[in-house]
Amino acid sequence: MAKKCWIARERKRRKMVDLYADRRSRLKAAGEYEALQKLPRDASPVRLKNRCALTGRSRGYLRKFGISRIKFREMALAGKIPGVRKASW
Repeated sequence: MAKKCWIARERKRRKMVDLYADRRSRLKAAGEYEALQKLPRDASPVRLKNRCALTGRSRGYLRKFGISRIKFREMALAGKIPGVRKASW
């Protein structure tokens, strides 16, 4: 489990990106880079980090499912993810 403060910080950044998304796109299209730099740093989507929805783990993140590889494996073996089963050949 990731630290609660890391998870909270990421949640806060996501809100900030959503809040400034319109403004950023308009400024970018107009080519007003001076005004773009005056926006908060956390308003940039580049600063976001993908984290597991269940544990907050940042490494081993599977985009398609939104969870880490460890939780994915646990849930898949338990049959909680539809259409996924262990390979055997």
